[in-house]
Amino acid sequence: MAPGLPRAASLARLCQKLNRLKPLEESTMETSLRRCLSTLDLTLLGVGGMVGSGLYVLTGTVAKEMAGPAVVVSFGVAAVASLLAALCYAEFGARVPRTGSAYLFTYVSMGELWAFLIGWNVLLEHLIGGAAVARAWSGYLDAMFSHRIRNFTEAHVGVWQVPFLAHYPDFLAAGILLLASILVSCGARISSWLNHLFSVISLGVILFIIILGFILARPHNWSAAEGGFAPFGFSGIMAGTATCFYAFVGFDVIAASSEEARNPRRAVPLAIAISLGLVAGAYILVSTVLTLMEPWHSLDPNSALADAFYRRGYSWAGFIVAAGSICAMNTVLLSNLFSLPRIVYAMAADGLFFQVFAYVHPRTQVPMVGILVFGVLMAFLALLLDLEALVQFLSIGTLLAYTFVATSIIVLRFQKPPSPSSPGPASPGPVAKEYDSFSDHIHLVGTQQASAPEPGQLRPALRPYLGFLGRYSPGAAVAWALGILVTSAITLGCVLVFGGSALHLPRWVYILLVLLSSVVFLLSLLVLGAHQQQCQQDTFQIPMVPLTPALSVLLNICLMLKLSYLTWLRFSIWLLIGLAVYFGHGIWHSKEGRREQSGLTAAHYVVFPSGSLQETLEAVQPPGQALAQESSHVEQPTHL
Repeated sequence: MAPGLPRAASLARLCQKLNRLKPLEESTMETSLRRCLSTLDLTLLGVGGMVGSGLYVLTGTVAKEMAGPAVVVSFGVAAVASLLAALCYAEFGARVPRTGSAYLFTYVSMGELWAFLIGWNVLLEHLIGGAAVARAWSGYLDAMFSHRIRNFTEAHVGVWQVPFLAHYPDFLAAGILLLASILVSCGARISSWLNHLFSVISLGVILFIIILGFILARPHNWSAAEGGFAPFGFSGIMAGTATCFYAFVGFDVIAASSEEARNPRRAVPLAIAISLGLVAGAYILVSTVLTLMEPWHSLDPNSALADAFYRRGYSWAGFIVAAGSICAMNTVLLSNLFSLPRIVYAMAADGLFFQVFAYVHPRTQVPMVGILVFGVLMAFLALLLDLEALVQFLSIGTLLAYTFVATSIIVLRFQKPPSPSSPGPASPGPVAKEYDSFSDHIHLVGTQQASAPEPGQLRPALRPYLGFLGRYSPGAAVAWALGILVTSAITLGCVLVFGGSALHLPRWVYILLVLLSSVVFLLSLLVLGAHQQQCQQDTFQIPMVPLTPALSVLLNICLMLKLSYLTWLRFSIWLLIGLAVYFGHGIWHSKEGRREQSGLTAAHYVVFPSGSLQETLEAVQPPGQALAQESSHVEQPTHL
């Protein structure tokens, strides 16, 4: 044997470990968590996760500095863009009703390493997001009392001038996080009722703002005398859309809570659709009344709504706005503390994270250790760190998760669904492993005799015209087309974002690259669309696949490329830390890895009457037991 072969075999085994998939189980209603959340509970969780301080701050900032009254259009376009990602989460949440959200969705379709990195980034996103909202909550409450809390702390503790640390310790932010952690640890039902209370108050305040705002509206503020409806033009609307897109981040808490939903297949898609519709309507209507009450150029970006009512002589309405803002931030805090421990729980239950976080309290049926540990850690970040420099870091983790979930939808649609009749792990006979994932490209022996084409095969109606694609094994052409699709999306995004500014490309080169990358993107879409997809009648499925997830991938990549290089640098450092955790712990304790090592030694190929090739893996057994089973089973014909 050549000396390089063992090394190549070891590398192949390592790649197989990194890309192993979590089996997509059809009967996944059994759980150690309590299924107690209704569609209303999930809807209000989603509303609470999306309607935060952004409604009270972001609307004024985008209207004054980016889009003017056309902020209404910016929120509308951002809502449609967010809907693309939300639909992907809705399909996965209905089909895989397990906690874990983007981490789990990536695990069942893309591979173990990618899933761990997505979970690792979502973990940091929730940590920083919760701490930042707690500091905003503290600052807003402090402003209502004329900054007496900050002045008292600075007088007795002092002002810090240390890099990466806050100017003073925020004990109020840390305290609210610790209190919220204790309440969330009491169970999903208590968390849900608290979220109900704050969400109803927040929605009531939003309704009050809209009604009183339309009463005080002045259409003259949208006239040409005040600069017109879109004073910053189309580019301003698009810049505002990129910022408004982050206002809708938070619906993934619904997917993360699907394991605690009573009827996840119906409740998860419905809750995502309703919550996104409510939040989009709230943002659009509030930004409409805000720019109609006061001219866009005179708005205060820090407290636009309260200031607008004050200028119109309704200073008492400012207190109602302040109460709504605090309630909205409370719902975001609860959303972060609710979903973060459940994602960590899913990673720990799969063996990729430390096992202590998989502990579920027997009475409250919540991941108690994860809630308390990460609640304390979030409070520590809010107490000491300067989070303003880290807030932009939230965007890249969210967009990366959206990208992987959208890609996973395409992967899953062209995979063969798991066979319900296949023997389970406890079966004494051989376990048949079907090569239905993109990493298992095997040329089938014999002709296909199945009556209906399998997912990943070329559609029968197109075989006379695209016969060259039919020569590939099922899934091979789809895998290549998907890889080319993502590559062309990255190329197109780089040209659109950097072509005219950073790269200083000539006009003709810029146009040529845009056309080439767009043509390749569309061709890969056509190749994907020419292949057979799964059709699930009993669960929600996204319309227009692969177009819908592909557009989501392209949009997310463009938004990621617009982030600063410092954000990418911090992101790379965090990824390196995550890789160290995975290779130091996760890869050795993975339950899927242990399942593979549970006694699978012999492998031979079997051609079944349908004409499909399968690999039969036989478990390690004592010689006597193996002989006894051999005498009682008829062996299938093997073909080498």
